[in-house]
Amino acid sequence: MRLFLLLLGALLMTASATAHPPKPKWTLVLHGGAGIIERDRVTPEQEAGVRAGLQAALDAGSKILDAGGSAVDAVEAAVKILEDDPHFNAGRGAVFTWEGRNELDSAIMDGRTRAAGSVAGSTTTRHPVSLARAVMEAGPHVMLSGAGADQFAREHGLEQVDPSYFATPERGRQLDILKSQQSNWFDVDLKYGTVGAVALDVNGNVAAATSTGGLTGKRWGRIGDSPVIGAGTYADNRACAVSATGAGEFFIREGVAHEICARVRFRGESLQVAADTVMAETKALGGSGGVIVTGPSGEMVWSFNTPGMYRAKASAGGPQVIAFYGDEK
Repeated sequence: MRLFLLLLGALLMTASATAHPPKPKWTLVLHGGAGIIERDRVTPEQEAGVRAGLQAALDAGSKILDAGGSAVDAVEAAVKILEDDPHFNAGRGAVFTWEGRNELDSAIMDGRTRAAGSVAGSTTTRHPVSLARAVMEAGPHVMLSGAGADQFAREHGLEQVDPSYFATPERGRQLDILKSQQSNWFDVDLKYGTVGAVALDVNGNVAAATSTGGLTGKRWGRIGDSPVIGAGTYADNRACAVSATGAGEFFIREGVAHEICARVRFRGESLQVAADTVMAETKALGGSGGVIVTGPSGEMVWSFNTPGMYRAKASAGGPQVIAFYGDEK
């Protein structure tokens, strides 16, 4: 009987371990935009370029986390890589406004303290995410915009570039197409190429960062959800960290990032259930796009209501995953 009980206990422990895998020491999830991302629309060259960019960002953030670094450091490092990659709509390669400028938005949030910083309409700071972090850590405000944001960047020693650094011929072509169609309401390719990262570090802290050039042909100083704390970016150790990409007006109205965290915190929902529920509500409003989420639970999830989303994830001791299309897990 004693042997039977020991064997039964071992079986139960094995089943429990299988049902509930151990929580990873750290996690990292990235996105590079959501929209009409389908196999017959993405060229092999585009796929290779986006995949390489996501891999480089994943490696940069993972290296920091694996060495015991902070979630804030990891998300900033990952997003900086993506801001320098013209395959994404952030930093170099950002889309053009109607007037032919690149106006950059970004935000970062520390889930440990719920400190946050964001910028909108930056035009000369190479890494808007680093500017957002400087606002969070060195300034008295949460959000800065336009020339004032870039002045703050210069005063704090952040790298400045000529505005032409951000411009690429492909983004100019997209603006020309949009203008020729006499439409100024939607991104010409219906690809929201915003980039973002969320992370959990070995100390149990979470962070989120997002960076974007906005929508092709945006006008009148339009600002989307990315730099709006609680809409496109949010992090709270009591719940989770979220970065979003999509039709910003609807994400602002839904308060997507905070809404997901609130459902986790107050309703006890899993990250996947909370993310899927909020994305369904956003779709009901008319908004398309997606989110990435991680939290103290060690879950890593994404949810999107578009054909695809450029996305990637890694964790301590776990496999790296890079995916593009809706039928990929």
